[in-house]
Amino acid sequence: MSYGYQGPPVQFSGRARPPTSFGAPPGAPSAPSAPSYPQTGFTNAPPMSFGMPQPYGQTSSPHPTTSFGMPQPYGQISAPYPTQAMHPTPSSSPLHKTYLAQQVPYPAQSMPCYPSSAYPSNVYPPSPSQRASQPSYPQQQSRNTYPNLQQTSEAAECFNKRTSLYPQGPNTHASSSIPYQGGNYSGGQGVRSNYPYGANPPTAAPHGTTPAPRFAPKISPTVVAYDDFDARADAEALRKAMKGFGTDEKTIIHVLANRSNLQRQEIESQFKTLYGKDLIKDLKSELSGNFEKLVLALMMPLPQYYAKELHDAMSGIGTDETVLIEVLCTMSNHEISIIKQAYEAMYRRTLEDDLISDTSGNFKRLMVSLCCANRDEAFDVDHAAAAEDARQLLQAGELRFGTDESTFNAILVQRSMPQLQQIFAEYQNITGHDIENAIENEFSGDIKKGLLAIVKCVKNRAGFFAEQLYKSMKGLGTDDSRLIRLVVTRCEVDMGEIKCAFVQQYGESLEDFISGDCSGHYKKCLLALVS
Repeated sequence: MSYGYQGPPVQFSGRARPPTSFGAPPGAPSAPSAPSYPQTGFTNAPPMSFGMPQPYGQTSSPHPTTSFGMPQPYGQISAPYPTQAMHPTPSSSPLHKTYLAQQVPYPAQSMPCYPSSAYPSNVYPPSPSQRASQPSYPQQQSRNTYPNLQQTSEAAECFNKRTSLYPQGPNTHASSSIPYQGGNYSGGQGVRSNYPYGANPPTAAPHGTTPAPRFAPKISPTVVAYDDFDARADAEALRKAMKGFGTDEKTIIHVLANRSNLQRQEIESQFKTLYGKDLIKDLKSELSGNFEKLVLALMMPLPQYYAKELHDAMSGIGTDETVLIEVLCTMSNHEISIIKQAYEAMYRRTLEDDLISDTSGNFKRLMVSLCCANRDEAFDVDHAAAAEDARQLLQAGELRFGTDESTFNAILVQRSMPQLQQIFAEYQNITGHDIENAIENEFSGDIKKGLLAIVKCVKNRAGFFAEQLYKSMKGLGTDDSRLIRLVVTRCEVDMGEIKCAFVQQYGESLEDFISGDCSGHYKKCLLALVS
């Protein structure tokens, strides 16, 4: 039995209107279907590291992904669940094998920030034709509209717990093991391993190599996770501080400056749950000036904050190369990869594309090379290779007319931190002076600043950031944007080491410098973060 109108086409406004496919006579053309554009808001796509959905089209059969949410090469379909964290530059050193076994700090299936339930078994990657038809940009999400806030916070925690691959300056602490909240422990409770990823130094080096100098990241943050944390109580305290006539800035500083970045995200979520209002908007309406900028920076997840700072540095007329150098020249491969993902999700453009369009010359090549995040992260040192690299740097710079910038770029961007230490030592043995002098004489402009930043971070990373803090406050006026960025991003990482380096280099404490250069609630909040 058939239903519906089966007569001739109905005339409407002078045009023949075809009947609907429901109840249409045999052979009649069916109504055109809706265009198969990718739909937003799908729920069966696995989230990326920061809670962002996968690219369009990956809704019914998501294929296996690496620890950063990127698709694996074709053919790797036997293990839909990754069993170990992917490393951009595999190494055969014993320390690297130990790192792969521990899977820290890269997100892995066993860690909470890697949702295993999002990846069904027996799935296959799409064909090349299907993959080519899928847009390469994920769906843009605003900061407060994550599909899963818990996964977002846990992924950000993996970023916050990262450790540095850069050697530090002289140990100013009585013990080389610094108490730290969370992370992978190699000793007693509350003591973090002296080596990145929680691994111990190799007992024996491969043939032809020697172990790297024993340097420790000596993580000493000034802001750690609050022990008796209660997101509901903090949200209520902030609501009371902003409700009614006037604002209780003291309470705002006491709450936000003594909580970790992840705890602030939980407070923001609890605030919206309790009062149906956005905490960020309330803070904007109640605060002003540099104090407002500082508090809003504290409330933003670190990967997104780095991405925002990089985007602001390249948007508009001109480029703030200082921000690019400060971020890209000091980050590890893992940190740069996470920032790149956040940047692309927020602005629907890759960080590399914006770097190419906003920089030029040798500085552009340096920034693009660093953005690739392919630095060797092994811990063993090859003395013969270091001596050869030192000779190449000498021939590319001081022993020729002009400078071969590509040689400096390749060596300083690709070699590991311990290997660069040995290269600089060999260079000084050959020439009798430091490589910084050679860079000062051979280069100029932004490329010189970028190369010097890498060299200074290799020698003393805390000293480099102490210098940046000093430059942000010296002379007339204060570069508040720079000061806020440095304090917010380093207070949960190594601000204790930076303060020690600041005193050694400038003979005055960082707290005194801030007190003499800032004022009001802005000064009080900065001091609470660095003390």
